[in-house]
Amino acid sequence: MDLFDDQPMPILIFAGVDEVGRGPLAGPVVAAAVILDPLRPISGLRDSKKLTAPRRAELAQIIEEQALAIGVGRAEVAEIDLLNILRASLLAMERAVANLALQPDVVYVDGNTTPSLSVPAVAVVGGDDRVASISAASIVAKVIRDREMDRAAAHFPNYGFERHKGYATAAHLEALARFGPSPLHRRSFAPIREGSSESAVVMFENDF
Repeated sequence: MDLFDDQPMPILIFAGVDEVGRGPLAGPVVAAAVILDPLRPISGLRDSKKLTAPRRAELAQIIEEQALAIGVGRAEVAEIDLLNILRASLLAMERAVANLALQPDVVYVDGNTTPSLSVPAVAVVGGDDRVASISAASIVAKVIRDREMDRAAAHFPNYGFERHKGYATAAHLEALARFGPSPLHRRSFAPIREGSSESAVVMFENDF
């Protein structure tokens, strides 16, 4: 007889982590960590970039109501310029996990690099479309950052942040050439560091 037959199996707590805002020329990087309730699955979760803004907002509301825990972290523009965008993104993810009310046993991270955490972390390439908790984190982070950039547009109306959320669209580059950078712009990014011009490469335009 196995003495452990009547012992309950340990339940592992999984968190998904993703960040939003690596590509833009302006604004912070925002990360979210989400622990979903396995007894309350949420349908329709996927990469936030593949969802419409109204659908993202709807799902974010459901996630906030049903998730076991949500943590949010960020890296500000000054930190991005000081550390570089990769290290700042990892820092935002570390802060998001630290802000969870529950400590996860394992953290799944979108991409091929994991932040420095006190618990095991697993990188999942394309995880925001493959792992439900990462999808949820992607949605939460995207909604938070987009709303912040919408508010920023009221303070800096010349740049159209409410439309492109800081990404390097042609209209954004034109505004930079005309008005120069705002306090929200990342001075370490080439179009700002070298001066916006017609020859600047428009990157990540499809990411929002």
